[in-house]
Amino acid sequence: MLKLKSIIKSFNDGESNLEVLRGVSLELVAGESLALLGASGNGKSTLLQIAAGLETPDAGEVLILGRSLATLGERELAQLRRRHLGFVFQQFNLLPGLNVNDNLLFQRRLNQQSDHDDWTDEIIDVLRLAPLLHRPVEVLSSGQQQRVAIARALAHKPKVLFADEPTGNLHDSLSHQVMTLMVKLVAESACSLLLVTHNLEMASFANRRLLLEDGQLHKVV
Repeated sequence: MLKLKSIIKSFNDGESNLEVLRGVSLELVAGESLALLGASGNGKSTLLQIAAGLETPDAGEVLILGRSLATLGERELAQLRRRHLGFVFQQFNLLPGLNVNDNLLFQRRLNQQSDHDDWTDEIIDVLRLAPLLHRPVEVLSSGQQQRVAIARALAHKPKVLFADEPTGNLHDSLSHQVMTLMVKLVAESACSLLLVTHNLEMASFANRRLLLEDGQLHKVV
């Protein structure tokens, strides 16, 4: 489902060159979840953005569903993201001017899926969104906005789900429910989950855990 081969990425601050990813390779198969752990600023989010095709590596290759992202044009890449990928980022990227319901269903509608089914009903229930469905997203708290962003990412049942600190603004009990829902998606729909977190408890929900340190991945036992 997702394969990274020898990914290298550096940033230049004008004075020095910082190599944040030094030949990183990983593979996620259908139905598998992987948590990336590590200190803040060590490149976890950069690796996730490269894996999702949102940032270009200096070297190496990313394959999603067997297709090399480097061979895809902008239209093909956009189509891949729309149909098969889900994203939960620290910046929620909700659509202003639309209410919670329209944000939640945005990607389903792009894919010409029905507005509601048992899966969306379960998402709304677990994330406690029913009282918020007709509220503009601009008036929501950060925790509420995060719940909407998570719901939107899950609603169309993506093949690969990218989640960057998805429970950062949620209290413990809801964080556990969110992670349980993500793991259920992985199990039921043969999705692959790449999770970035600094929280060992949240990482424990994943099948595998890797530590990104000094630009390389290390197994967490």
